[in-house]
Amino acid sequence: MISAPSTPPTGTMPRSLPAFLAVRYLRPRRSFVSVITLLSLLGVTLGVLVLVVVLAVMAGFERELQEKIIGFNAHLVVSNGDVLHHPEREMARLLKEPGVEGAAPFVSGPILAEYADRITTPILRGIDPQAELGVIPLRRYLVAGRYDLQADTILVGEEWAKRNGATIGDKVVIYAPRHLQALRDSANSGNRSVPLPTELEISGIFRTGLFEYDSTFFLTSLRNAQYLYGLGRGVHGIALRVQDPMAADRLKARLNAAYAPPMEAITWMDQNRPLFTAIAVEKVTMAVILFFIILVAAFGLCSTLITITAQKRREIGLLKALGATDSQVLGIFIFHGLIVGLLGTAAGLLLAALTLRYLNLLRDLVGRTLGIDLFSADVYHFATIPVVIDPPQIAGIAASAILLCVCAAWIPAWNAARLLPAAALRYE
Repeated sequence: MISAPSTPPTGTMPRSLPAFLAVRYLRPRRSFVSVITLLSLLGVTLGVLVLVVVLAVMAGFERELQEKIIGFNAHLVVSNGDVLHHPEREMARLLKEPGVEGAAPFVSGPILAEYADRITTPILRGIDPQAELGVIPLRRYLVAGRYDLQADTILVGEEWAKRNGATIGDKVVIYAPRHLQALRDSANSGNRSVPLPTELEISGIFRTGLFEYDSTFFLTSLRNAQYLYGLGRGVHGIALRVQDPMAADRLKARLNAAYAPPMEAITWMDQNRPLFTAIAVEKVTMAVILFFIILVAAFGLCSTLITITAQKRREIGLLKALGATDSQVLGIFIFHGLIVGLLGTAAGLLLAALTLRYLNLLRDLVGRTLGIDLFSADVYHFATIPVVIDPPQIAGIAASAILLCVCAAWIPAWNAARLLPAAALRYE
């Protein structure tokens, strides 16, 4: 004997009704609503794609910038704002600090440089050639000449050399505080003698990849710099290399707790804080601007669902008359927004992964098509466009896109749930 099929009790609806109808409403149909739904889906996809790619590239540039700054700068600098007259004793003490891998004295300050009848104002950094290698790997930055600072020689940046047409073996005339002081003293005493400037020979040319460093820094021996600044055996500070540059703040705090002012330790992050602050502000600004793409898509989704609720007014009233609860009707449109958010976000993440994977090929293709060199290596000093994938950041973008789509569906869903069956079926 065949039993009759079981039917749900009167006044109840299956639990899967919201998901079933949400998927049904998403099916492509030849209607204006379907076009708006598709555009909303594409908007979410495009927003997630652009946001992930742009932030990954900006994070890549920030990482490359950090590596270049760390590579050419000490991780931490100790100074008193004037002159350290006994740097050896302080260096010996600093080398005993946990985490310190190298220490080197330095002299640093602006000078006047004359070459080919042109005057420039670079920053002269006087270093101990051997001790400095334990702090900064200078040899790897040389692109011409040799790492030789034993005599009256100097290393210049590649950009400065290009601008002035300087090559290895050329002489640069230096006017430093010592010459200016001597000139002032001779004027005050009525002596007509003029102090002679110092000539330094270019022994090497370096390239760090940062325009500011390659165009404004000169390197010479500590002895030369001490003479040019009239410091005797004194120095301006001590440069340190630490095991973890990103944790230099901890050593800084420990040293500053032990030092009495004006003695102070500052990190490479402190020295370049305006630059990294500008990058952080730019990243936030770009993220906010690009997030509006997803927001526009969410408004499109909201308008789509408002249209659907108007078109399906009779069906909604019939469902409620047959026993559908407010929460089930609400769930239909919430599920609709959730599905659009999930599909758009998944498609955006997939396209972003493909774009980042073939980003440099796309750069070359666009460059050849438009006849321009995008991200020129001569300008940015990057052979490839740097990319950093940050999983928590990507997860945040995905979650925000999905949540925004669900929130966009809430208003039309709430209006549909409040619809009275009698009002919906009055003229049917």
